[in-house]
Amino acid sequence: MRSVEDAYGQVLLPDDALYGAATGHSLENMSFSGETLSRFPEYIRAAVQVKLACARANVAAGVIPAPVGSSIEAACERLIRGEFRDQFVVDVYEGGGGTGINMNFNEVIASLAGDDVRPVDDVNASQSTSDACHTALRLALLTLTGELDSALGEFAAAIRAKGNEFRGVMTIARTCWQDGMEIPVSSIFDGLDAALSRRRELLVPLRARLHQVNLGWTVVGSGTGATDAYREHILSALRAVTGEPMEWRESPYDAAQNPDDLADLSAQVRTIAALLSKFARDLRVLASGPEAGLRELRLPAVQAGSSFYPGKVNPVVPEAMIQCAILIAGNDAALQSCLDLGEVQLNVWEELMGFLLMRSISMLTKAMRNFRGRCIEGIEVDEERCREYANSFIPAVVAYKEKHGYEQVSRWVKELSRDEMMAKMREEQ
Repeated sequence: MRSVEDAYGQVLLPDDALYGAATGHSLENMSFSGETLSRFPEYIRAAVQVKLACARANVAAGVIPAPVGSSIEAACERLIRGEFRDQFVVDVYEGGGGTGINMNFNEVIASLAGDDVRPVDDVNASQSTSDACHTALRLALLTLTGELDSALGEFAAAIRAKGNEFRGVMTIARTCWQDGMEIPVSSIFDGLDAALSRRRELLVPLRARLHQVNLGWTVVGSGTGATDAYREHILSALRAVTGEPMEWRESPYDAAQNPDDLADLSAQVRTIAALLSKFARDLRVLASGPEAGLRELRLPAVQAGSSFYPGKVNPVVPEAMIQCAILIAGNDAALQSCLDLGEVQLNVWEELMGFLLMRSISMLTKAMRNFRGRCIEGIEVDEERCREYANSFIPAVVAYKEKHGYEQVSRWVKELSRDEMMAKMREEQ
């Protein structure tokens, strides 16, 4: 260990640490969750891309010397390639509006760039945490939502294929968990397919909003600390580095105060998770049994379901999807509460919102792909069981109603036994 010191005192750092005193103080004062920056590779890449773009804009504007800018760029390129990820050690749920996160990047980049490069005056030139990290969050979310959209498309295709496979098999509908009319097994697959297609469409404008950032407008949106010359170059530099059509929010003051774009995206993610959770619960019930349940469907047996019952197989993959949705709902509840906790000119909880949302999207994408590959694609239908349900009493009564009317059939159902009613209906066939 080695001791380093700044204006706030000494702190001990590992001998191989590329970060400095500011990061050390963050580890001492604000780390509690165990969720470190190193666990968010998409964010690391995004934040380093921001620093790279800022270095280029600062050189173009004459804020930092070209050799310093080149050293920063070289350091950033190494980090973008995935080197030194273990050096991003601060807790992502720290207090302080994300300053510790920003300083972790500034210090690591400065160390890699060389002794002549300073973390704040050079790497962080023309920036604040509030615009640099704000922008990095949205770049990372663009990557993650792109993966989510792909997973949604794959899942919808698998659901559609199962719907087509089961379209000719009839079973019974259930409303309020009571017997209903005859209906194809494909109905629940068709319903989810349509819902997911709609959600993919709604995801498009939410992703587009992530292209709107406040980089160049520093802490509260006033732009103090960044020159007009820097602002002339920063968006073009950011577009060149990321390949994304980044632009400024209409009001930089709004960007600092109201991260409602994150709240809207989180609500969308929660809704998608809820739809998948509902479907997973349906599968658990429709595949229940094998002797005392509904047994319409058979789910793939992927592992032993009990340490007590030999041969018992549980719907563990749908249950994993349900648990994922529960966690996402909790993240969204916390995230939404952060929106109104912003105070006056700045919402210091934006980083908390962003990292909760990144975690939710990553979990949903992985759970959805697992659900598809280890459950959906292997579902089978018990045609004999479904035929029994389709030919049972209530579906027959529903069909009989079309001939004699609701009131007349209701009287017969009340007056006759089930067997007498079934015999009466068979006589008229």
